[in-house]
Amino acid sequence: MKKNIIGIILISVLVCFLCACTKEESVYLESERDISETTEETMPDTNTEPAFCCVYVCGAVRNPGIYELKEGARIWDALKAAGGFAEDAADTACNLAEYVTDAQKVYVPTIEEAGALLETAESEGLPGEAGKVNLNTATSAQLMEIPGIGRSKADSILAYRSEHGRFEKIEDIMNITGIKEGIFEKIKDSITVD
Repeated sequence: MKKNIIGIILISVLVCFLCACTKEESVYLESERDISETTEETMPDTNTEPAFCCVYVCGAVRNPGIYELKEGARIWDALKAAGGFAEDAADTACNLAEYVTDAQKVYVPTIEEAGALLETAESEGLPGEAGKVNLNTATSAQLMEIPGIGRSKADSILAYRSEHGRFEKIEDIMNITGIKEGIFEKIKDSITVD
């Protein structure tokens, strides 16, 4: 009987010991899982791909085409991707430090094209056809002579012209940010694209 009691006590102690060890191991595993989950949640994602944009480079460049550039690239990067300027390029016609945007067209005129535009602008002066300002040849100062066009909008017109080439029709001016139908109706008799 005494042996049975000692055996029961030993078995009880052993069971308690095993339960305590299992519980301790469970707590350890649980805290380890919490740490790994927290670490995964707070760790920055290092697999993030950099953003890209597509730019169409054409005109007087060695290899015209569409190029994929990293976000934050500049016109200079787009021209390098296109092989650089062609021999007859008017290399000062573009703002090489300007940032590129997705779906942008970068047109580099030839020296002849740039000279013709400059010559036309100088010979015509401010008035274009019947006193109208030519959107394709006017300088910033000449554009600011259009009623309602200040420096900011004049600079936007020049930037648009540099990026997209000639204005094909006077309505194209509505592609400029801040110039919509209301302003267009006020200035349409003051502008030309000839």
